[in-house]
Amino acid sequence: MIQPLRQSAPSTPSTLPDTIRAVIFDMDGTLIDTEAAHRRAFAQTGDAIGWPMSDALLLSMVGIHRDENERMLSRHLGPDFPLAQFYADSDALFEAAVDSGIPLRPGALLLLDHLRQAGIPMALATSTAAPYAQQRLEKSGLLHYFDVIVTRSDVERPKPHPEPYLLAAQRLGIDPAHIVAVEDSHAGVRSAVAAGMATVMVPDLLPPTEELVLACAQVLPSLTDLRDLLLATG
Repeated sequence: MIQPLRQSAPSTPSTLPDTIRAVIFDMDGTLIDTEAAHRRAFAQTGDAIGWPMSDALLLSMVGIHRDENERMLSRHLGPDFPLAQFYADSDALFEAAVDSGIPLRPGALLLLDHLRQAGIPMALATSTAAPYAQQRLEKSGLLHYFDVIVTRSDVERPKPHPEPYLLAAQRLGIDPAHIVAVEDSHAGVRSAVAAGMATVMVPDLLPPTEELVLACAQVLPSLTDLRDLLLATG
């Protein structure tokens, strides 16, 4: 059984581990530009069904799994909000965007190729459920990079709980203290930090808070910057 660490006032080293034995990535907004696509689909659907959504509400949904997003929308918009129709329509828009091809985040292939050439195992810890996570990775040409994939379907307690990262580390067979986690969202950073991993935040839609800057080993503009940092410290 995965034993969670305390989630209050987490701390990580201010630098990356001297020896990096594995890297665990988030997927949406970190490797693939899907968070922006989700936001567009949500905004367009809200407008189309007569329930326009504020930027604040849309941003509050970033990095959060579907079940919690549904609860957030119900709390915020009330019992008259057509939740089933909203998700059916927004999912259709999003899947059309996926079929058309969603770009990778800048530097994703550079970093993944560098880690593969260095012989460093890679895992994925995502709030997207199976089989959608695997399908998204395959369409993006990234599936073959990962030794382990942990989806929302694999855990009882999703991000920001540390279970997804702890399970990925367990399946890799590597101590979290020797693993670097790469995240874009607040919930994801909190999950990785609480799992005891040196966490690199590469922000997408949400800038880091002061709390997260202090908790992260690094906050970097892009995955290319992380590749360059690994080369420099390598």
